[in-house]
Amino acid sequence: MTASPPSPTMRDLLEPSSITSKLEAGTKKDVLQALAQKSAPVVGKDPHIVFDVLWERERLGTTGVGHGIAIPHGRIAGLDHVQGFFARLAEPIAFEAIDDRPVDLVFLLLAPEDAGGDHLHALAAVSRLLRDAKLCEALRRAKDEATIYRLLTETAAVKAA
Repeated sequence: MTASPPSPTMRDLLEPSSITSKLEAGTKKDVLQALAQKSAPVVGKDPHIVFDVLWERERLGTTGVGHGIAIPHGRIAGLDHVQGFFARLAEPIAFEAIDDRPVDLVFLLLAPEDAGGDHLHALAAVSRLLRDAKLCEALRRAKDEATIYRLLTETAAVKAA
């Protein structure tokens, strides 16, 4: 029997520069457009391609998972690994979340088109991490990107140990 690959760590998914601490956006579309703009140069794709993938996924069903959290995600041809981006919104916005609460914490995942299990493992890892209500409150209170990055990567490392 083959062991399943280990879930990626937050350090595998995030770079310190992948964090935005005060994203100004008024709508779900604004959030996805801003994240497409931020992520596109990192993954080497046109922002319109990234946005189109995210918007198409959102049309299948909301990625607003509840408790003020959204995990938009999509697969893009030509990527070589799963890449994450995190944004704390300046103000919570309607996101059509499953609990109808506004969203203020957004974790974007972009995966290679053929990522299969890697994409699912990354989604599961992010979902598990953001289920921690104390962590989410700390993310909401964090003063800057460096603190948010540390919270996401160090909390995940402690939980994995």
